[in-house]
Amino acid sequence: MLPNNFLTLGGVVTVPLLALSLVTVALIIERFWFWTRLKSRDRTLIKEVLRVYRVDHFGAIALLRKNGDLPMARIFLEALQLEEPTAIEFRLALETSTQAELPLLKKFNTFFQTVITIAPLLGLLGTILGLIESFASLDLGNAGGTNTAGVTGGISEALISTVIGLVVAITTLIFANIFRSFYVRQIALIQEYGGQLELLYRRIYEKGNKSYANT
Repeated sequence: MLPNNFLTLGGVVTVPLLALSLVTVALIIERFWFWTRLKSRDRTLIKEVLRVYRVDHFGAIALLRKNGDLPMARIFLEALQLEEPTAIEFRLALETSTQAELPLLKKFNTFFQTVITIAPLLGLLGTILGLIESFASLDLGNAGGTNTAGVTGGISEALISTVIGLVVAITTLIFANIFRSFYVRQIALIQEYGGQLELLYRRIYEKGNKSYANT
């Protein structure tokens, strides 16, 4: 069981650590909601778009517009809305629109990495401050004059701040790695279905050129 004054015993560094942990929890919840929404809709939507695109170009665009809140829908829409692009232009549109969506997919990654780095350092700072308080309470020349409460309080501050810093950093690291795995899978999915869309367009583009050449 932790004491009721656990955070107070940790010293002044527990305040920024607590603030970091609260913000981190909020951002983790947001990222989980974001990735859950993508995982539940993306694959189904793009499969349907590819199916419709084979027979109805404008129907595929309309379907993408209805789901414009999804990054992959916006990526495909940028390419499909071009007016009679060449195969190279179509591919460039897919690539540039993918690059434009990357900041959203990697959102808060920098903050998570900062927390992972700074939380243990804050814990270490609390450790040093606690040890300073303990040593200041010692009276080496007069054992009876030693401030026992100050020594134990300093040791508690040193240990508790270290624990809090490590807990915040480790927890953030776990979720940051989970979100990174989601990001890698999403990029692979974009490349897979983007390649399929490009192949479909190349076939349509080549058929159009052959029809034009035969007239």
